[in-house]
This record gives sequence, C-alpha cells and structure tokens, in this order.
Amino acid sequence: MTENENRLPMKDEPNMKVILSLLLLGSIASIIFAIGIGPVSVHPVTVTKILFSKLPILTDSMSHSWTRIDENIVWGLRLPRVLLGMIVGASLAVTGVAMQALVRNHLADPFILGVSSGASATATLGMLFGVFSFFGTYALSISAFIGAAATIIVVYTISRVRGRINITQLLLSGVAIAMIMDAVTNVITLSAPNALGLHNAAFWMSGSLAGAKWGYLTLPLVVIIFCMAILMIHYRALNALLLGDDAAGTLGTDVKRMQKMLVLVASLLAGTTIAVSGSIGFIGLMIPHMTRLLIGSDHKKVLPVSALLGGILVVWTDVAARMVIAPEELPIGLLTALIGGPFFIWLLKRNARA
Repeated sequence: MTENENRLPMKDEPNMKVILSLLLLGSIASIIFAIGIGPVSVHPVTVTKILFSKLPILTDSMSHSWTRIDENIVWGLRLPRVLLGMIVGASLAVTGVAMQALVRNHLADPFILGVSSGASATATLGMLFGVFSFFGTYALSISAFIGAAATIIVVYTISRVRGRINITQLLLSGVAIAMIMDAVTNVITLSAPNALGLHNAAFWMSGSLAGAKWGYLTLPLVVIIFCMAILMIHYRALNALLLGDDAAGTLGTDVKRMQKMLVLVASLLAGTTIAVSGSIGFIGLMIPHMTRLLIGSDHKKVLPVSALLGGILVVWTDVAARMVIAPEELPIGLLTALIGGPFFIWLLKRNARA
C-alpha cells in the first residue's frame, strides 16, 4: 500500500477542532439560555450582562440595566445549578467511558459497581434519621459519599483474585452488593418517622440539582478535572484494553495497574457526583455511545466530547425537569430514564443484529 493510500482514510475522520469548538459554543449557549429559563424568565441578553458584570475587569464599565431580583435569580440561584449540571453530566459521561473500557462492554454504566445503591443507603439514613447531622450543611453530600466509598471498597476487595481484579467477579460482586444495599435502603425507608422525610429521600434518590449552591461546585469540579487528566494521559492504554487483556499486555500496557486505576477513577467520579446530585441514570450509558457514533472509538477524542455532550444533556434535562410541572419539579432521573430506557432497548436490539 502506498503512502497516498495510507492517507486516504484520514479524509473521512471527523475534524476534532470543529467538533470541540461547536460543543464548547453549545455549552456556553446552553448555560446562558438555561439560566434564563424558569418560572421567572430572564432574557439571555440580561443573563449575559449580569455574568459579565461579575468579571473584575468589567465590573465598573457595565451599566446596570437589570433589577436586583434578576441578579439574585441569575447569580444566586440558577448559575450554580446550571454549572453543577454541566459538571455532573460531564462526570457521569466520563465515568461511563471509563467503566466501558474497564469491563470491555458498551452496555456498562457508572453505577454497575453498586456505588449508587451504597450512596442511597447512607443518604437516606442521614435524611430520615439525622445520623450524619453533625456534618452540618453538607451532611447529605458527605453521607452519600461515605456510602459510595464504602461500597466500592467492599466490591474491590471481593473482586481481587491473586492480587488482580477479576472482571467477572467485579461485576457479580457489584450486582450482589447493590442488591444488599438496596434492601438496606428499603428497610430504612419503611422505618421512616415521617412522610415528608420519605418524600425528600425518594426525590433525592431519583436525581436532582435542586438546592445547588456555590459550595457544592468545588469538590466535583476538582475531581472531574483530576480524573479527566489521568484518563487523557492514559488514552492509549484505554484503547488497548478494548482489545482484551492479552492484546493490551502485548502492546505494553500494565493491565493490572490500569484496572486498579480505572476502578478508583470511576468510583471517585461516581461517588462525588452522586453525593451532589443523587442517582441520575443512563447518562453514562447513552453519551459514550452517541460519542462513538459521532467520532469513533479513540479515547483521546471520546473523553472530551463525552464530557461536553454529557454536560449539555444534563443541563437541558434539568430545564425540562423544572418546567414540565412548574412551579413543582420532577427528578432528573425520571426524565433520563424515559429517554435512556428506549435507547438501551435500541442498543440491545442493535447488538443482537450485529
């Protein structure tokens, strides 16, 4: 094959600069428009002016043509919620990519290791019985993270065989621990002392960004940046893992080390995300597939595109959750399930025909 023939396939490859630029513009536009949409609407131009007025270099030069109420809505209420949605969506999508590379199954999702069930058990325990109330404002987030961390430690310990992670045992132990933690959660909810607490627990377990605060952004933002950097550095190893352990080892990948790293990264991302948003399903399943259909399977491209697509999807799903039965809210997890369920069925049928 000649040099020119080798270059021909490159013409069909997607232009990553164009795709990433469009997704970044789409993310910015989504943030601005999503902030303005709600029971009290704020014009996108006004939203943009308020956001720019918060920049130190533009504070004095901006003319304040908006009301104090608009500023409180944009800056105090909706901006932290929308930004949290971007972070949560990105985290779930990246976790899905990592989990699918780990188990070499495109039907894997971020909660396959029982992380969500563990977080739900401790979170409901805190909400209904105040067990973690000594953590103060962040009691819910910390209690959920404790449950997620404890679950993954147990699953990881069970799945180790002769010092190496056994993928089959990892999946089976994840399912078993998830069932146990779901049973614990049911016992806790059945013992609920009041109906209001039970309603709040059920709402949280279905996934929601309600009550988002600026203080909730720091930890998940740091975690997604840290984990994203690790995964991007090892994108070649992730590509190799898709070929199987033996092939990856032949290509120079330390399979044992990569498996441990992926378990830790996926668990940290999932645990942190659940701690601030509850269980939002199907994002980590759908987005990686949509990304691969768009740009192929190279993780160097899949990771950043998945993060941006996941953020955009969660932001607009949250807008729908706020508006469908306004002024009441729907849990985001219900809407993602309505979208993700049919998508999952389509994947199963597609794989069956392949």
